[in-house]
Amino acid sequence: MKIDGLNTKKLFRAYAKKRVQKYELTCRYKRDKYVVEKLEKLIKINKYKNILLYIPLNSEVDVLPLINKIRGSCTIYVPFMEGVSFKMVKFRLPLFKKRFTIKEPKNSFASVSKLDLAIVPVLGVDGNFGRIGFGKGMYDRFFESLEFSPAIVFVQLGECFTTEKLCDNFDIRADVYITPYKTMIKRGNNDNRIKYGGSRSDSKRHSRFFYLEKTECSQL
Repeated sequence: MKIDGLNTKKLFRAYAKKRVQKYELTCRYKRDKYVVEKLEKLIKINKYKNILLYIPLNSEVDVLPLINKIRGSCTIYVPFMEGVSFKMVKFRLPLFKKRFTIKEPKNSFASVSKLDLAIVPVLGVDGNFGRIGFGKGMYDRFFESLEFSPAIVFVQLGECFTTEKLCDNFDIRADVYITPYKTMIKRGNNDNRIKYGGSRSDSKRHSRFFYLEKTECSQL
């Protein structure tokens, strides 16, 4: 759902948090499944091999089925919290519960020299494709520390997008925003957007995003 008129990040975040509570309980299986299917196709088309994912909270898209599917052919990293930010560690079992009820694998001191794709959960997205999160700034600090620039995909259980430009310069921005029934792509330096989707039955729109001669997706 596109929401305008909430012209500060604080107001928009408060609204987005209420919407999240709805999605935690409504048709979760289908919503998770549809997003995972889109991500799996995106990864396959672009042949991404080094991917940052996350261990989901109840309010976030459950990407664990995706991790289980691709971990044999890709190197999967997840956040490991350190102070006010986090570092990447390889996904491995078992997982241990830490702060904010977040689960993590064991710590690793191996360095990561390359990352092709980062899949990041959001509360909402602003008119510059900036991320509205829970306000802790962990993802912003993490990406600022990187010496390379992976493609970034935001995911969410339901669309919560505003054309208002609410984020700060240090907030991370996505190349693609994926929800169960909508996909939005940021193209070029002019920050133009193309929205694909609507109902899931609109197969032509969905296939355009994933299969049109590797156009937008292959250029992330």
